[in-house]
Amino acid sequence: MTISRREFLKIGRGAAALAVPKIFRPQLWAERPNILLMMADDWNWPHALEVDDPNILTPTFDRLAREGVRFRNAFVASSSCTPCRASLLTGKHPWTLETGVHLWGALPAKFEVFTDVLERAGYFVGYCGKGWGPGVLEHTGRSHNPAGRLKTRTFPEFWNQRPKDKPFCFWFNSPNPHRPYTWRSGLRSGMDPAAVVVPPIFPDTEETRLDLCDYYFEVQQFDAECGEVLRFLEEKGELDNTLVVMTGDNGLPFPRAKMTLYDMGTRVPLTARWPAAIDRGRTVDDLVSLPDLAPTFLEAAGVEPPEGMTARSLLGVLKSKKSATVDVTRDRIFSCLEIHCGRYPMRAIRTRDFLYIRNFEPERPVNLCREYWESESGYSPTWMAVKSLPHESEIYRRSVGPRPAEELYDVRKDPYQLHNLALEAHYSSITARLSAELESELKRTGDPRIRGRHEEVFYIPHYENQEKRTTGAPKAGQKAR
Repeated sequence: MTISRREFLKIGRGAAALAVPKIFRPQLWAERPNILLMMADDWNWPHALEVDDPNILTPTFDRLAREGVRFRNAFVASSSCTPCRASLLTGKHPWTLETGVHLWGALPAKFEVFTDVLERAGYFVGYCGKGWGPGVLEHTGRSHNPAGRLKTRTFPEFWNQRPKDKPFCFWFNSPNPHRPYTWRSGLRSGMDPAAVVVPPIFPDTEETRLDLCDYYFEVQQFDAECGEVLRFLEEKGELDNTLVVMTGDNGLPFPRAKMTLYDMGTRVPLTARWPAAIDRGRTVDDLVSLPDLAPTFLEAAGVEPPEGMTARSLLGVLKSKKSATVDVTRDRIFSCLEIHCGRYPMRAIRTRDFLYIRNFEPERPVNLCREYWESESGYSPTWMAVKSLPHESEIYRRSVGPRPAEELYDVRKDPYQLHNLALEAHYSSITARLSAELESELKRTGDPRIRGRHEEVFYIPHYENQEKRTTGAPKAGQKAR
């Protein structure tokens, strides 16, 4: 049951509260904010690790941080777009979503998404770009992309279809800075490769520096696209009545970043602006995860989250007057990755001080990892620079070498997770404690990896022809293998 604005005003606030089911409890219709989520594809460096590179300018992100709150320790639940977006939509760990844990997976309809909940509560919901995906809808019980029923090419196109008496929820997705890139586009835009900050996980070569410039160029394009959306809302007089969130879905598409559980794969920029509730210029150190956005959006709209949504709303943190540490209980996050193009299935727990990773199949052939980076990085200059290194070199070994069963990193002293401490006696108690805490969470939430049912639960039939894969309904004649 939903209630229109006219009905709400007619019967009055008190009566409306009695007439509306539990899922819908707005304070006042006019107080319900619009919701705008702006997400880049593969963006985290250098903003998430707060590295200052003079080549990259992001005035929109900087504005939102200046006029709202910036989270210094925000993470994705999985460093791959499909499971990351599935967990964001459902507010759940990816491993609890069955085949939703996979790239090119399927998200069964029994896992409710915040977009559908908001639509039932009276919001006008839509998206552009990827939304949830890439994935398949066949056999999921869904009739549309979980990101929303309405897909448009642009935000103004969505706006023109919006009923005047409804708040909106729009997910703005950009393909930037996903590969492929136009070679030397960053250089042609005026960037200086000599001034690029090269993370120590990459070979410091001219090709790598030019590759990072091209990546920066696309990050700036994403920032500019977001700026256009904000300007449009400003012209319509709706910006200050909108909860705006800007972030990325995983790490940059370079070796040892995207598709890993190191910070370069999972730590993302996150900033939010909502003048009605968020004080300007705050910086928060709490550890938060993108699945927290689902209950946050619902609570901001006056809607109770559906049963099973286990992530925690950030609304209290957003409304707090404090900076730095706001909620002391937000001191850890969990992340995962399943088998994908030869990568290892793994789970991780990240605290303020340490990152612990468990690799479930360390015996998996290394050559699959090599093939993965050739395809995902699009034969990127950085990947080719890694391949040209001696195989005994540290950068090569870290990028494509076999993974140990356990990894432990002191993130305070080792922000790029270069030195595995798991086998050092001095850290044995920390390794054991974090291993136990991770396993406890996996057991509590029923991870099929822990229960020995991963092949049964996680299996998904991929389409035989990758070119025919779609986030819409399958075409006639398509067969699964």
